[in-house]
Amino acid sequence: MAGGILVVGSLNCDYVATVARMPAPGETLSGLDLQIHPGGKGANQAVAAGRMTDASMEVRMLGCVGRDAAGALLLDSVRRAGVETDAISELEDVPTGSALIWVEASGQNSIVVIPGANARLSPDDIRAQEGLYWKTRVALHQLETPLETVHAALALGRQRRVITILDPAPAQTLPAEMLDLADLLTPNESEAAILLGEAPRALTVEDAYAMGDRLLELGTRAVILKLGAEGAVFLNRLQRFHVPGFAVRAVDTTAAGDTFNGALAAAIAEGMEMQPAVRFACAASALSVTRRGAQPSVPSRDETEALLAANPEKP
Repeated sequence: MAGGILVVGSLNCDYVATVARMPAPGETLSGLDLQIHPGGKGANQAVAAGRMTDASMEVRMLGCVGRDAAGALLLDSVRRAGVETDAISELEDVPTGSALIWVEASGQNSIVVIPGANARLSPDDIRAQEGLYWKTRVALHQLETPLETVHAALALGRQRRVITILDPAPAQTLPAEMLDLADLLTPNESEAAILLGEAPRALTVEDAYAMGDRLLELGTRAVILKLGAEGAVFLNRLQRFHVPGFAVRAVDTTAAGDTFNGALAAAIAEGMEMQPAVRFACAASALSVTRRGAQPSVPSRDETEALLAANPEKP
């Protein structure tokens, strides 16, 4: 079906430890809780896109898992969100990717990712699924699979006139020729700073516009800079605007950015104008931080629209 969403990326099993505070180097600290959730930036974004669309919009995922219990957990999770998984390879000789996540009582988190099967996703795998791009309007990408694979996926998307979204996370510098293939770059504050070779810092809206202008100079066609509780700013060569955040009580920020991207892709694929699309994504992201876990925290379309209705835009 033309107009669908394709997510190219990672699938991880998340092991989430809740702690009162982060341990100091060399310190052993008693944790408060341990939970196991399906995660991975790619799978999180696929689940978000799946929950934000109805049966008329197909969402597909391209990636790799191990043929193990963690892989089965992930496949079940994305399928229950309505995501097609035929292009997810189950590999025999490598474990499913995993993430070790520490979440403080404040909701802030620290994450260590072990790639596992995600490292096996290759440019050849992308080219073997070229037919998916004929059915795709929006393609989502992240950086938890090899860079050459992400580059190949972006290049194929550009060739097939797909709207390419690149979430540059985990944060790292990227070659200009790769950024040039992204129609829309969606970093948070830290990721934007690292792309520009700067130390991460909190940004005002005006700071974000200035940083966004510099990101446009790197080659991408448009930027959405995610500002957490402050919402997001959008800018391209012709337009710029700020969407304020939604007031919620944060308990876990894991997958907030992924929820934003999946919801954004759904809105764009449906033909929504950019400003309401960004506001829709901000609302979905805000709801996600009120719950623990990655994919379990992703809200439904109805919940997102209810939050938007309860917070009408100010004239």
